[in-house]
Amino acid sequence: MTSKTSQPFNIRKVHRFIAPIMVVPIVLTLITGTIYQMYDLAGQGESADWLLNAHKGHFGALNLEAVYPFLNALGLSVLAVTGISMWLQMRGRENRSS
Repeated sequence: MTSKTSQPFNIRKVHRFIAPIMVVPIVLTLITGTIYQMYDLAGQGESADWLLNAHKGHFGALNLEAVYPFLNALGLSVLAVTGISMWLQMRGRENRSS
């Protein structure tokens, strides 16, 4: 058996590395999308186009609209897969110890 420290691919380390990086874009997307939707439902969507631009990844001079949604999706997918994988590993250990 190999120890956890000698594994070439440690899922926990990947998750721990990606999670803090992904917090800002995911929260930004969540907040800008929600607030823009409230403006739009109130009939004032045109006055909040800057929210929609931020939601899509256009931050003033920095325009990431072409890649921002894909980076968000990739990062969130990696977090979901690594999180579920760690959860399944933990459940497997609990079942073996009982």
